Amino acid sequence: MAMGNLESEVMAYLWDADGPCTVREVHEALTADRRLAYTTVMTVMDRLAKKGVVVQEKAGRAYRYSPAQSREQAVADLMLDALGATADPSARAAALQHFVGRVGPQEADAIRAALGAAEKPS
Repeated sequence: MAMGNLESEVMAYLWDADGPCTVREVHEALTADRRLAYTTVMTVMDRLAKKGVVVQEKAGRAYRYSPAQSREQAVADLMLDALGATADPSARAAALQHFVGRVGPQEADAIRAALGAAEKPS
């Protein structure tokens, strides 16, 4: 699922945090270098919870939020969503070939390693 800029900033903060965070903690971090209303951050975090991107848990009178999945899982889901945009298998294969042709050496090594691990019997 694609996210807006503020949603992405909130998620980046939550992924880097040591544990679940309150709206106030996220708001304070995001407003260190700009003005942003507390209610705006609260609304964004509530929307992320309704989308299932974050887990919202009651902590006294407030809520604490944590990512529903790792950053790596979220990026993989975005990539799969992009591939799923076409039902044509040849278009999907062409998109993958084009993607692989544009990655750097480190990413290519990671792809080779992942493919090798996927081919090994369990």
